[in-house]
Amino acid sequence: MIYFDNSATTAILPESLDTYVKTSQRVFGNPSSLHYLGTQADRLLTQARKQIADMLQVSSEEIVFTSGGTEGDNWVLKGTAFEKQPYGKHLIISSIEHPAVKKTAEQLSDLGFEVDQAPVTAEGFVDVKKLAELIREDTVLVSVMAVNNEIGTIQPIKEISKLLENYPKIHFHVDAVQAIAKVDTDEWLTPRVDFASFSAHKFHGPRGVGFIYWKKGRRMEALMTGGGQEKEQRSGTENVPAIVAMARALRVVFEKKVQRPEHLANLKRALIDGLSAYNKVTIFSPEKNAAPHILCIALKGIRGEVLVHALEEKEIIVSTTSACSSKKNTESSTLAAMNVSSDLATCAIRISLDESNTMAEVEQFMIVFEQLYQKFSKVN
Repeated sequence: MIYFDNSATTAILPESLDTYVKTSQRVFGNPSSLHYLGTQADRLLTQARKQIADMLQVSSEEIVFTSGGTEGDNWVLKGTAFEKQPYGKHLIISSIEHPAVKKTAEQLSDLGFEVDQAPVTAEGFVDVKKLAELIREDTVLVSVMAVNNEIGTIQPIKEISKLLENYPKIHFHVDAVQAIAKVDTDEWLTPRVDFASFSAHKFHGPRGVGFIYWKKGRRMEALMTGGGQEKEQRSGTENVPAIVAMARALRVVFEKKVQRPEHLANLKRALIDGLSAYNKVTIFSPEKNAAPHILCIALKGIRGEVLVHALEEKEIIVSTTSACSSKKNTESSTLAAMNVSSDLATCAIRISLDESNTMAEVEQFMIVFEQLYQKFSKVN
């Protein structure tokens, strides 16, 4: 099997799985308990928090654990909106955000908040000048993803950061789920970024766990109240084994460079070179300012799900744009925002790579693609 769907989820690293199992068996105390088993668990949480903070070069106090990227996005948008509504009820997101941001913004709109979407260029980059035109006196939050999950564009976070230096009261949130360990941290975690959300299963950690970077001094409302865990910020007994395993996965990825960008870039380059030879293939992912692991293409006249299943029959796993929405058969919101025609957008698939993928797999993919291209050309 060739697995080219790593933006949907990654295989857990053996080191991370081993850490999860051992922690589950040996450190089962509640971190909030006063006895030594609780203290032992709390100590592991502290260590995991520090390890993650050190890798991102931030303070341990600025790392808060969550259940993943969706919770992180929901929390920052809703938490900021509720906290700052006495001062303003206007939010700005980009038109190519993940559904975790878009749907949350829609929910806030139903609650009386105003939400504007910053448009993107035909290549899928946020138009910073047009974003600037949307800022108002009552704007309380700007949310722009670091790397688009469908076409891989690296968004101009540095440029937006520079813009927002003139608006210090506005919270700046970055969905960094697809960026961490793939794109240099300096590109998206600038000093002006106030919040960033992350998900462990995107970097070979366990599912159902993640964290947010929460800049010290910024305030937002807690969404989950109860026992007051995470310094009263996020109640609920912490999933210690998953958190420790997440920190372990991130450490391996960073220290051993499991996600070597140059290797991914070489694989992607080979795919682009091969696919460019077909006149019915459209490549949506730009060659510059794009993450090395995501490639979005379309085979004209062949719906994305048809091509996905045809490749699956040959034991090659890809997806139709965002895996989170693929079963709904909805058109790619990113491609729609880029003004790609609906007919072409419904043909899109996403190939997403990982360090474990090889050039031999790329070559095998191209052999299979050639076969399918010839097959589909006879009926289209």
